Amino acid sequence: MSIRWLTGAAATMAAAALLLPSPASGTGSGDHAVPSAPAARTAPVAPATVAKRLFDAWLRGDRAAAAQVASPSAVNTLFSYVYRAPDGFAGCTGNRCRFTHTSVRVPGGLNGILMIVSGTKVTRVYESRHLTRPSTAAAYLFSAWQKGNRDRGLEVASTAAVSSLFRAKYDPAGVTYYPQGCTVEPKGFSCAYSYEGGAMLIHVTGSRSSGYEVRSISYIAD
Repeated sequence: MSIRWLTGAAATMAAAALLLPSPASGTGSGDHAVPSAPAARTAPVAPATVAKRLFDAWLRGDRAAAAQVASPSAVNTLFSYVYRAPDGFAGCTGNRCRFTHTSVRVPGGLNGILMIVSGTKVTRVYESRHLTRPSTAAAYLFSAWQKGNRDRGLEVASTAAVSSLFRAKYDPAGVTYYPQGCTVEPKGFSCAYSYEGGAMLIHVTGSRSSGYEVRSISYIAD
């Protein structure tokens, strides 16, 4: 057998090998495809982690960093907070994370800041409000009741007042409420909303400097 023939046969066999399917291609019935490695999954970020990132960015006055972990409206709300920063983290219940005051008295049952977290961002912020007129505090709570938003109500009202008011759901097709203004009473102001057959009295306490808050709700019948 000549060397020339061996060389030609080797070349022919190499060319044929290029035409055969590789073992990983799985084109034949007896072939088995090699499974690809599963894609790495990103672990979900805990709501507390997201909330603390926003809180820390706020403490630094870093709006750009805050915008990375919160919606524009949430950033604007947080950066408008008029009180000193809350000094306690009250934890998260589901996607609701709270930062509370332990050394400062602020209006409302919220007692600080509530962040609503969705995925990797804070989508909404509720916070204790500084309102300088009794009628404004009453109207703010009334509006929260109309919207069915307890968290908004707690920004300006005690937990007891919110619980009392939200015991009944606001019915837009029901009786019409008419604001009658606020009058002075022994411990603050009484802001009346009249309706056919009676009135709702929103009792407000506080001052212009410390801010007004709704303390309780009562009703009178004609």
